[in-house]
This record gives sequence, structure tokens and C-alpha cells, in this order.
Amino acid sequence: MSSITVRQAIFSDLEELSGLFDQYRVFQGRQSDLPAARSFLQARFDHGESVVFMAHEGTTPLGFAQLYPSYSSTALARVFILNDLFVHEMGRRKGVASRLLVALEGYAWAHGAARMTLNVAMGNTPGQALYEAQGWHKDAQFFMYHRHGNAEKVLADGR
Repeated sequence: MSSITVRQAIFSDLEELSGLFDQYRVFQGRQSDLPAARSFLQARFDHGESVVFMAHEGTTPLGFAQLYPSYSSTALARVFILNDLFVHEMGRRKGVASRLLVALEGYAWAHGAARMTLNVAMGNTPGQALYEAQGWHKDAQFFMYHRHGNAEKVLADGR
């Protein structure tokens, strides 16, 4: 029997969530900056701008996923953007990412979402396999484009 639990994060989770969020940013090629990670997450909590779920094994945080609410004008409905999903090394191969996805989907559907959307790096084949195994479909209709502002330092790989 697994002792892995997933639940929606609350403000009192901010400290341990900030540590995971900082590790996620490093995984994504950014410099570690725990105070900035904490400040960013606190602003999301303070303004109700995202929904975060955390996975724990016992009391040890193993991963998190963050949804951003949006809307589809054509569907006339709410959509959620799965912007961040991270599982610490010690949580990998334990079904943590799958459990996080199930929790996120339950939240989105319960809140009347028409769809959930995510981006995954082209080279992240394990992530692609996970999403496809969970019923996600690669978009065959639209290309995604970005335009970065002057404040954004674009990494060499274009993120």
C-alpha cells in the first residue's frame, strides 16, 4: 500500500512548496533563487491566480503541479493551463506524476473546465509518454508561438 498522498496546497505549504518550485526552475535551466521562488508563489496565493497540488510520501514533499485558470472564447468555457509539473528524483517511478494529473483533472472538471492544456519540451519523451498514457492528445490543429518582452531573458533553447 502506497503512502503517497496528493492534495491541494494551502498557504501554510508555502515553505516546502517553494523548495520544490526552486528545484523545478533549476531543472528547467534557471538559476536557483529560493527567495524569488517563494515570492512568486506567495503572489499567486495572495491573488488567487493559480491552483497548486502537492504530492507527499508521509510528510516528505515529492512533487507539485500548478494550474493557471483561463477561458476559451470559442468554447465559452473555463480552461486550465497546466504550466508546471515537477517530481523530485526520490519520487520518480512511484506514480507521483500520474496521481498529480488525476487530482488536477478532477479539480478542472469539477470547476466546469472545457479542457486542460499543457506544453512539454520536444526532447522530454518521458513526459510525452506519461501525458499520452493519461489520455492527453498532441495538438494537430495549432502551432504555438511566443513573443518575449525585453524583461525576459530567453535561454539558448528558446524557453
